[in-house]
Parts: sequence; structure tokens; C-alpha cells
Amino acid sequence: MARRAGAPEVNAGSMADIAFLLLIFFLVTTTIETDAGLDRMLPPIEPPTEKPPIIKEKNIFTVNINRNGQLLVEDEILPIEKLREKAIAFLDNGGAAQGSPEYCSYCQGAHNAESSDNPEKAIISLKNDRETKYSTYITVQNELVGAYNDLRNREAQRLFKKNYVDMEAEYLNPETSDSVKEELKEKVTRIQGLFPQKLSEAETSSD
Repeated sequence: MARRAGAPEVNAGSMADIAFLLLIFFLVTTTIETDAGLDRMLPPIEPPTEKPPIIKEKNIFTVNINRNGQLLVEDEILPIEKLREKAIAFLDNGGAAQGSPEYCSYCQGAHNAESSDNPEKAIISLKNDRETKYSTYITVQNELVGAYNDLRNREAQRLFKKNYVDMEAEYLNPETSDSVKEELKEKVTRIQGLFPQKLSEAETSSD
């Protein structure tokens, strides 16, 4: 009796090669998106000092966020829409007496002796509850950073007829030429020195 021919065999070796090549292709071409997070520059590490600097209470602007997203600013409940305006008034106050070493000649605030002496001394203290919504925290952060940027924009316009935010973005752009970066660095650093960003953050307990 004649022997029946079996079904054709599949070359498993070739299939394995194809699968391996496809795996390499996807590994090379696939990109994984990651969240960049907040762009914040940490303060430089400073050597420990024997005595911590004395900070006047009037130079600290306190902002507390409770678990319900309510703001307590300088011991008063404040809507978030008013936060930037309040922060600008504090940072730009210039409360030091005229003629003193701490006097701020470019400040345009109320010059209230009971508020911040000058932008160099002014500190914003932000505290949030552990149960504070992340979206609320980010909104508050943006308003406080926006207060600094508004004041920096004002001074950049006064000194260089440009916005600080635009100059900083161009300075940080990797496509900007070295010569332009060098020129921008001096301007950006000068504006930052007029209104240094001193934003202290801490987490409160949820008791």
C-alpha cells in the first residue's frame, strides 16, 4: 500500500527569526511619554552656619491650603483669584525706610513699614494639608510663581523693553546660539536678582 504524504511542515526557525526582528523593530521605534513635572530649580547647597539668619515675621507671607482647598493667607480666608494680587503687594512693598541699606528704590508698592522690607528679604511660605487636592496645590503654585513673573516682567520692560518670561525661554532654548545666550544670561540674572524667588514649601499634618 502506498504511503500517504503528510501535511507540509512549517519552518519554526524562520518564524522565530521574524518574531525576533519584529521585537527589535518595536523596541527601537516605540517612544514612551513621560510627565516632565514642575520646572523648579532647587536652591544651592550652602555650608552650615553657626547661627541661622534672623527672619522678621513681617518678611514672611504665609499661605495655607486646607483639605477642602480653602486658602488662609496671612490669617485671613482669601479666594484663589486674589492670591496673585496679594502676593505682588507683599513682594513689591518696599517697607524699609528711605536711606537705609535695605531700601528698595525700584519697588512700587505701598511702602508699608509693617510689611516686607524689600524683595530680597521677602519670603513666601506655602503649607498644604496632606489631603489637599493636587490640582488645587498646582493652581496655588502657579499663582505664586506668576506673581514673581509679573514683577520680573515689569522690571524687564523697564530696563530692557522685553518680557522676562520671553527672555528666560529664549535663554533656556537649546537652539539659541551661545552668543545670544551669553547676552541673555546677564539680563535674566539681573532681573532675577531684583525679585529673587524665595518660595518655602512644607506639608502640614492632617490631624
